[in-house]
Amino acid sequence: MQIYVDSANIKEIQHAASMGFISGVTTNPSLLAKEDPSTDIRELIKNIHNTVGGHTSVEVISTDTDGMLREADEILSWFPEATIKIPFIPAGLTAVRRLSDQNIPTNVTLLFTANQALIASNAGATYVSLFMGRLDDIGTDSLIALQDTCEIWDAQGLESMIIAASIRTPIHMLECAKAGAHIATVPYKVIMQSMKHPLTDAGLDAFLKDATKIKM
Repeated sequence: MQIYVDSANIKEIQHAASMGFISGVTTNPSLLAKEDPSTDIRELIKNIHNTVGGHTSVEVISTDTDGMLREADEILSWFPEATIKIPFIPAGLTAVRRLSDQNIPTNVTLLFTANQALIASNAGATYVSLFMGRLDDIGTDSLIALQDTCEIWDAQGLESMIIAASIRTPIHMLECAKAGAHIATVPYKVIMQSMKHPLTDAGLDAFLKDATKIKM
């Protein structure tokens, strides 16, 4: 399972990328809105991509098909490597099909069921993003939705990549890998939490203390 960082903060992204295991980045309007209002969003997104390479999703904000396609064209004019992120609504599915027919990669977002993921895949989505944390927030077991999705993909041999999104905890990340998600897009904070273990820290402290007793 590949790990993407779910962030628009360039310092977080640079640090995550420097460790060598990040394969891409996803952004959305809510993440971008957290950054300095004076920031040139186009330059920020290009800087993010230059930092990580690989996959970078950029979301449209129109809710009609023509508007989404116009936005996609505009995004691709200044960022040809973009994956166009489109919400799971009827107009969005039409846009996904048209972009897919042009071999433009798409990431269908705001999916909460295996049925939605299946429909998005049939519309031509390159990636389908199933939101975990938001399902748990309303008392629904998000892991069941992801397992159902992965089971369908295994049975049907579908080509769309399954992204486990809205990851809230290191346990989420672990369960997504066990279920068979192709990608987990994870907030920087959760990535850092996933790397920590008290025995690792204690073991390193012991090694460093013992190293002072050794003559090289």
